[in-house]
Amino acid sequence: MDRRIFGIETEYGLSYVPLDGRRLTPEDAARHLFKPVVDWGRSSNVFLGNGSRLYLDVGSHPEYATAECDQLPQLIAHDRAGEAILLDLVEQAEEDLADAGHQGKLYLFKNNVDSAGNSYGCHENYMISRRTEFKRLADMLIPFLVTRQMLTGAGHLVEVDGQTRFVFSQRADHVWEGVSSATTRSRPIINTRDEPHADAELYRRLHVIVGDSSMSETTQLLKVGATDLVLRMIESGEIYHDLRLENPIRSIRQVSHDFTGQTVVRLMGGDEPTALQIQWQLLETVQNFLDRHGAHHELVPRIMELWEHTLTAVQEQDFSLIDTDIDWAIKHKLLTGYAAKHNLGMDSHRIAQLNLTYHDIDPARGLFHLLAKRGMASTVVSNEQIRHAVNHPPQTTRAAIRAKFVNAARATGRRYSTDWVHMKYEEGPGGVVLCKDPFATEDPRVDELIELMRQPV
Repeated sequence: MDRRIFGIETEYGLSYVPLDGRRLTPEDAARHLFKPVVDWGRSSNVFLGNGSRLYLDVGSHPEYATAECDQLPQLIAHDRAGEAILLDLVEQAEEDLADAGHQGKLYLFKNNVDSAGNSYGCHENYMISRRTEFKRLADMLIPFLVTRQMLTGAGHLVEVDGQTRFVFSQRADHVWEGVSSATTRSRPIINTRDEPHADAELYRRLHVIVGDSSMSETTQLLKVGATDLVLRMIESGEIYHDLRLENPIRSIRQVSHDFTGQTVVRLMGGDEPTALQIQWQLLETVQNFLDRHGAHHELVPRIMELWEHTLTAVQEQDFSLIDTDIDWAIKHKLLTGYAAKHNLGMDSHRIAQLNLTYHDIDPARGLFHLLAKRGMASTVVSNEQIRHAVNHPPQTTRAAIRAKFVNAARATGRRYSTDWVHMKYEEGPGGVVLCKDPFATEDPRVDELIELMRQPV
């Protein structure tokens, strides 16, 4: 596919720190956070005026799902818009708590593991052609996803063989299957839930749930952009070396824990390449594909350059090549530098605190955002693009129709309901189903519903 729908679903870690000794349960903290949402939306599961979805997930995790995007900068801007929207809710919640007599701070973390070892996800969605045989696609994609953490992991501290070690990925140790319909009980690399939110005869939604949440915009660009390129190659029917893994779950942990990239990954055919060799081979195969078919958007050269630089950095163990671009490298420089300066081990509580604070989305506290302000983290989109995405949907996908309906319904105060494909005026004659073309940006039926809502009762 030269034009593809993308989406990112991010679950946030929520923590309340009392300054007066009065603790709140996670459920109470989440209730205060979502109070403004429930006040206007009558629910903790709503669609916003920018086409995105905001809701409270299992375990009191706020979750923001971007609107449907068909361009990578658009996707990154809408993902960052989610941070801004949630920060506004934090400010309102702290005021509400103060009015109720509580003195404390709410923290939101864009990470994947809490202090108790529970994991929450960052899910990537890719529209794919129904013509592509799904098992073949999964078999070819899983080796890339298992080793992709060397490119786009968020970095984490885990205990390996009795020692605290910095590893590539937060999510890798919490994955238990290659392909499955489960998401929480037995987390897979690829979730098989078949909800295309489009014409089911033409499209399918690929639901990748193995990736780490990305603070860095360039890490996000590489994560989604490289996956899109591999998918494009698979969809074309090109045949390349069989890289199917004998044991993907064992391999994903081993790759994450080996910072040299030299972990041997056994293939079903008996070969034993290293994780780095698999990634180099995939990069070369994608480059050959591009040489024959061309780039399908202007950011492909930057994605390929980031991919090559990251593999070179791991191979040469010279992380300075990418320590403004890739989350794990940015964080590794921060933690190891602090540890060396203060003569601390990686098992220090202070290092653990820095590891968490890197993911704080508050620009005044979060270490990633403080580094970005100092020019120590590269960007893809501007602050203006992020601010625009807070209130405006993508204008090139179905999200434009949904946002138009939601904004009109809220302005009239009429009762309505909506999801990814349904829009219903509850006081009127019915609703509209947008289940065919996800790229459609206008629908006369929705315009009719809006006109009905605007009429006097």
